[in-house]
Amino acid sequence: MATPTIPGASLTCSALTFRRPDGTTVFDGLSLTIGRGRVGLVGTNGAGKSTLLRLLAGQLRPSQGSVTISGSLAHLPQNITLDTTLRVDRALGIAERRDALRAIESGDVDERHFETIGDDWDVEERALATLGSLGLGGIELDRTVGQLSGGETVLLRLAALLLERPDILLLDEPTNNLDAFARRRLYEAVDSWRSGILVVVSHDRELLERVDRVAELRTGSVNWYGGGWSAYQEAVATEQEAAGRTLRAAEADLRRQKRELEETQVKLARRQRNGRRIEAEGGLPKILAGRRKRSAQESAGKLRGVHEERLDEARERREEAAEAIRDDAEIRVSLPHTAVPTGRAVLSLDGVRPRFGRLREGTLQVHGPERIALVGRNGAGKTTLLRTLTGELAPLSGEARTFVPVRFLPQRLDVLDEELSVAANVARTAPGVTDNHIRAQLARFLFRGKRAEQPAGTLSGGERFRAALAATMLAAPAPQLLMMDEPTNNLDIASVRQLTGALESYEGALLIASHDLPFLESIGITRWLLVAEELRETTAQEVAELLAAPGTSV
Repeated sequence: MATPTIPGASLTCSALTFRRPDGTTVFDGLSLTIGRGRVGLVGTNGAGKSTLLRLLAGQLRPSQGSVTISGSLAHLPQNITLDTTLRVDRALGIAERRDALRAIESGDVDERHFETIGDDWDVEERALATLGSLGLGGIELDRTVGQLSGGETVLLRLAALLLERPDILLLDEPTNNLDAFARRRLYEAVDSWRSGILVVVSHDRELLERVDRVAELRTGSVNWYGGGWSAYQEAVATEQEAAGRTLRAAEADLRRQKRELEETQVKLARRQRNGRRIEAEGGLPKILAGRRKRSAQESAGKLRGVHEERLDEARERREEAAEAIRDDAEIRVSLPHTAVPTGRAVLSLDGVRPRFGRLREGTLQVHGPERIALVGRNGAGKTTLLRTLTGELAPLSGEARTFVPVRFLPQRLDVLDEELSVAANVARTAPGVTDNHIRAQLARFLFRGKRAEQPAGTLSGGERFRAALAATMLAAPAPQLLMMDEPTNNLDIASVRQLTGALESYEGALLIASHDLPFLESIGITRWLLVAEELRETTAQEVAELLAAPGTSV
């Protein structure tokens, strides 16, 4: 993946401001310079990571400020859609050069063919070598894109970018939809990057371990950390420990200033009572008493002002210290109605052959609150199997039956109506449930107060996922079989923790298709099913070994 690069390839943002069409400000005066090396761009969902990459790539125009690029740039976006009828060589951008080579080989010496090829006489060899380096060695250049899986499409688009030999490469969540073997090839490609600039946005911790430094996008500004993900985590933990000490000290100072102000007010009140008593007893001449009273009032006012000013300063220090503490709010819900008794039949597959994928005959019985992981290589048919189980696709043969209420959370999160609020979307899936109950539960999904009134179409990626998760899990009747398709795609680390927390509260049966083995292991999977020509029970260790091995039949 090492590529020729011009000296000093760089990316610079100067006083960059960007507002969305609805007026939301994403960046306000952001200044940033990225030099050579591998950079991991991290931040919570909605921080603006993908927006920043699109600004750098020129796909969005800033409201103010500028982006300056030194060198050629290529960008791999999160969501890739290619024409399914397109040939692989056209998707790679080399079809015209291949055609010119064929024409010259057949004896056509038209000068236009030589101009098309330029110095790229080994374009086919380079293309095949690049495909091979990404695990796509078996894909022919004349094959159509429609024959490829989602993960293979991502790698194909990446291969097209690498063939451009860019000085700067921007990758946005490149491991989405990639199986373990494909991820390993991507990791190797990142490891081999030695020149130019590579910027990667990802929630994949293993990928982020491979970067030279981490840029954290937080509240519209960027903080830099040396090393990969582990070094970044350690640095943040150290920062948070220091921030916690600062906050505790600021809170102690605030309490002390409040106490001193109260004590001062008590002393002043006592002094005023003594002055009034002496005046009533006639112990002082009126002129002297008046002068003493004015002096005491002025002194009291100054003293009170000093303590109030100190109290205000203590409050400000406390607020500043509190802002440095990260809010890692977690989803905590109560879902008792999702419980399934042990032994109760939940799902039955009898000789099912889905319309697409490798599965020829699937047989499966699910009982009680089992947690089942569907794993397999890209193109095995995991998504197709889930869509068959929901009734969205009819099988070619066999029968699939469910015996409890079912809900399905697809990759696309298209369970939301963009025009409706978060609360209204949940109400659609929970007819008969009171608005108060819905809002109480939404608060536990971190949609509190007015945030529950936000239209779904205005939500950030992480918020959209939480809203879709709420609409799925809070449905009525309560789902006792919950199916999910690659739920951690596009989620930051904090959102993955939130999903894990929500699933801890779920008491029904789970059926999850995912390539994210650490996530699957964290949610207590009880059975592992490998999707190939048949459904085969396996173990987490065997899954890791099988999916990481090249040329495996799974």
